[in-house]
Order: sequence, then structure tokens, then C-alpha cells
Amino acid sequence: MARTERRLSAILHADLAGFVRLVESQEELTFEHLRSARDKIWQPVIEHGGGSLVHSAGDAMLAEFGSAAAAVQAAIEIQERMARFNETIDEDQRLMFRIGVHLGEIIIDEAGHDIFGDGVNLAERIQVLAEPGGIAVSRAVRDVARLRDDYAYVDAGEHRAKHVSLPLHIYRVRAREHAATVPTRAAPVRGVFHFHGADDTGRKFGFDLEMDELAKRKQSVLIGRDSSQCDVVLLNTSVSRCHARLSVGRDNTLQIEDVGSTNGISIDGERITPRQPHPLAPGSTLKLGDVELVVRYD
Repeated sequence: MARTERRLSAILHADLAGFVRLVESQEELTFEHLRSARDKIWQPVIEHGGGSLVHSAGDAMLAEFGSAAAAVQAAIEIQERMARFNETIDEDQRLMFRIGVHLGEIIIDEAGHDIFGDGVNLAERIQVLAEPGGIAVSRAVRDVARLRDDYAYVDAGEHRAKHVSLPLHIYRVRAREHAATVPTRAAPVRGVFHFHGADDTGRKFGFDLEMDELAKRKQSVLIGRDSSQCDVVLLNTSVSRCHARLSVGRDNTLQIEDVGSTNGISIDGERITPRQPHPLAPGSTLKLGDVELVVRYD
């Protein structure tokens, strides 16, 4: 029996937000853009950073690096180049990738030219928590990978991930306010926001929000315990009868407002001020009373 080879690696996992919507709208054009981005951006950047593109399957890419710093720098360069690439195509066809980076042990499949293991699985879970067009990394990466001066790590707190027993503490990689290297990009107002999670007893909650309709109608969505007043009902005693309002802000981002709840609202562990709209980014953890929801965008 062949001996299983393992090694410590920095794993970069990426996934395209809104892939189904893009394919339904313009299938051939979407794959043409994906092929161009892979050949002209992803592969050259990864190879220049000393990494290898393990595989790319449609809307997902997996790469391995010998250095966590090299993996994060490659992720930054990819997102910078993707921002410039997106400026050359129609807004409704732009490719907004989430990138997750983790440092962990992997299993090598030399025959199949693939990698497996807990390190790969965690990189994928971290990627889910990144914003479209953004980068999220694990604590292990943050602790050893120094960033360029024009970027910083932003603590995004602990998150529960599917099939992962322990909480994941993640950090988002963001350009500093004075940096001019990456244009500020608001989350596109199309597609679906997904809110899924549980309360402190483990009872599951979830709902989806169609951003297209919300933006077109210039309406808001009221969340609370009272089914006669609220559009989204969360049946938990810690949630107020009318707890929160979701709406689209002037900068085309999703925002949330505490409408005077008893137990308040937190975003990534930070309590928000009541009666004031606050931006709600994909990958955030939203807590209403005892109900904790992870926000995803497709």
C-alpha cells in the first residue's frame, strides 16, 4: 500500500458569487469571461507567487502555496486585477470572486494531481465567509502573513461553519482608507442574500432576500416575532415583535436598522446603534437577540 503523503501548505480557495444567475443570463459569455480571467489573471499570478493552480472547475478555483504570505499576496493581486478586468465588461456580467486562505495540513494525491484534507475543507469554509470581491483568512494565516502597508486585517470574529466542530475565527483583508490600489466596490444589488443560522439552543432559522425586487420597489423588509406586522418572522422570545428593518442604501448596499428592539442587533460582534441604518456585508454574522445568522450572497 502506498504511503499517504502529507504536508503543511497555504491553501487558496475561490468561488464565484452569483454563478447560477450569470450562467442563466449569458452562459457562453460567462464561460468566456471565466476562461479569460483564469488564463490572464489567476494562473499567472499564482505561478508568479510560487504556487500551483491545483484545479479550476467552472466557478471554483483551488491553489496551493508553500508560504502563507505568498498566498495572501496572490489573493490581493488577483482581486486587484479582477477589479480592473470587471471595469472592461458590462456591470451585470462582472465576476465577483470570494477568496479564502488557510494554513493547514493537506493530503497529496500525486496520481490525481489533487489535494485533500482538513486544510482544504477549512479554506473552502473560510471562502464562504468572504465578501464578493473580497478575501477572508484564518487566524493561522493572520498570525504569520504580514500584509503590504496599504492593506490591513479586519477582525471578523468567530463563525460557525457547516461540518466544522469548532468556531472559525476569520479576518478580512481590506485596503486601508488612504490606499488607491483597489477601487471601493459596493455589493451589487442583484441576486439573493441568504440568512441562515440558529439560536443559542440550536434551533435553526433562515430566510432569503431577493435584492432585485427590494431595489426596484424601493421597499424595506421588516423582521420580528409578530407575523401580523413583519415580512420575516423569527419565532424566538429574544426577538422583539418588530426588531429590524432591511433596505437598500444610497450606495447600492444592503443595510439593516434596529427599529427599537429590546435585545438589540450585533454585526460581527459589534452592537449597532438603534434607529440608524448600518451596512450589512456578505460574510457578516448578524445577531438579533439570541438568533445568530450568517449572511451570504449569490
